[in-house]
Amino acid sequence: MRIANIGNRLNLVVPGGAIDVEKASGGVFSADPAEVYDRWAEFRHWVDSGSEFTPDPIDERALGAPSPRPRQVFSIGANYPDHAAEADFALPEVMEVFCKFPSSITGPNADVPLPKPTVDWEAELVVIIGSQAHGVSEGTAWSYVAGVTAGQDYSERERQMAATQWGLAKSYPAFGPTGPWLVTADELPDPDDIEISCTLNGKLVQHASTSRMIYSVPQIVAELSSFCTLYPGDVIFTGTMSGVGLLRKPPRYLKVGDVVVTEVNGVGRLRNTMVAGGNL
Repeated sequence: MRIANIGNRLNLVVPGGAIDVEKASGGVFSADPAEVYDRWAEFRHWVDSGSEFTPDPIDERALGAPSPRPRQVFSIGANYPDHAAEADFALPEVMEVFCKFPSSITGPNADVPLPKPTVDWEAELVVIIGSQAHGVSEGTAWSYVAGVTAGQDYSERERQMAATQWGLAKSYPAFGPTGPWLVTADELPDPDDIEISCTLNGKLVQHASTSRMIYSVPQIVAELSSFCTLYPGDVIFTGTMSGVGLLRKPPRYLKVGDVVVTEVNGVGRLRNTMVAGGNL
C-alpha cells in the first residue's frame, strides 16, 4: 500500500494515479493526511476490503510530506560504517540519537532556503510509525511501523560543529523533506535491504543499501521505544551513508541553484532546489 499527501489531502496511490480517501470512503476517513496514523489498523482494513475507485492523475507539484505534523522527529547518527570512517568516528557502541524539530518537515519537491553557505546533504531512509509503541521488541518492531519513505536531513554545519547544536542546525525551514509517499513494508522485496542514492546536479554523491546500517529499522524502533513512547505519525530518519559535503576535500556545501535528488529504491525520489534564504 502507498499513501500520499496531495494538496494536503490523504490519497491512496494506485496504478494510474491516486484516490482521494475522504471522497472514496464517504467521509469515514478524514482528508487530513496527519489523522490517518491514529486509525492506521482501521484504515488498512478499509484498503484491504478491495473497493474499486477510479484514480485521478497525480500532480507531483502538490505532493506534501506523508506525515506532515509528527509529534516527534528522531534521527540516528553515524549509522553506516563508511560514514563513520569518513568522519573518523569510532563505530558507536550505543545508538546515537538526536532530534529534528517538526517544523523542518516538508514535501518531496520543496525548495530549500539556504540560511548560510555551509549547508550539507544527507540522504536517508525515513520510517513513519503506525501505532503507539513503548518497550517493543526487535522481533515485533516492524508491526508498529506504518511504512517508509525517502528523506533528506539537510544540515547547517557551522552551527552543528561549533556548538554541537545538532537539533537546531538540522531544523531550519524545509531541512526535512520527505516523500514522495509512504510505502508499507509488504510492498518491498526486503524492507531491511533498500537501496538509497543521492545526486547533486546530476552527479552521484551518495549510494548505499540499508542492509549496511549498523542499527537496523527493528533495532532503532525497539531502542527508541525502550526510552520513550513512539506515537502514530512519528518520523525517524535512520542515518546517512558516506559522501556528505562536509567531509570532501575540499568541503563542498550547497549553493543557490543546486539540485539535490534523493532516491529510495521501491519508494521514489525527492527533488530539492536550493534557493536564497537567511544571510544568503
